[in-house]
Amino acid sequence: MLEQGSETVLTAAPGHRPPENMNDRIAYGFVKTLRFFADRFFAKRYGHRAVVLETVAAVPGMVGGLLQHLKSLRHIRDDNGLIRELLDEAENERMHLMTFVQIAQPTLPERLLVMFVQAVFYNFYFFLYLFAPKTAHRVVGYFEEEAVRSYTDYLAEIDTGRHENVAAPQLAIDYWNLPDGATLRDVVIAVRDDEAGHRDKNHTFADAMRRGGPSQPAQAAG
Repeated sequence: MLEQGSETVLTAAPGHRPPENMNDRIAYGFVKTLRFFADRFFAKRYGHRAVVLETVAAVPGMVGGLLQHLKSLRHIRDDNGLIRELLDEAENERMHLMTFVQIAQPTLPERLLVMFVQAVFYNFYFFLYLFAPKTAHRVVGYFEEEAVRSYTDYLAEIDTGRHENVAAPQLAIDYWNLPDGATLRDVVIAVRDDEAGHRDKNHTFADAMRRGGPSQPAQAAG
């Protein structure tokens, strides 16, 4: 738990899914490699880290939704709600980006980095999902595990006073129905909860695809 004054906030459960086979280990290693470079580039500039990484995090849901849409058309069968689930995930990640852009204005080098990383990652993930959707969902599951960890670290920086707890943007207050007077701390908690949900859903989708059964987003959402 993290405590601030009389307020107690439960941290999001770590929820690490140990790799079970070679594909899982490759997915986990890939995500850990991305984490290594992100840590070196951003250090503790968590607001700027969020701006850049959320532009990447919003890609998988859109790509997966597109390819699942085409698959549904090809096979002339229902998708069990998976398309909407993935598109909602992409929109949620985009709202994370829109929020943190108002908190930490990206620098010119960061904007250039966004353009480069998004172009590379989109094409990589498109072909990964096309040929190995289970592994693609596992990558996102591990990616979101790291996101939960990063936002937990961000929250600790705020609670110790090393990062100013500024007022929450009105966009965030409206989107998450936060109370008037909400702060950055409230936003980080809301975003972290979103990421924990995406983590669990994508691991569940990967498990369902490994078993060869249909994904059931409604049940996966808990």
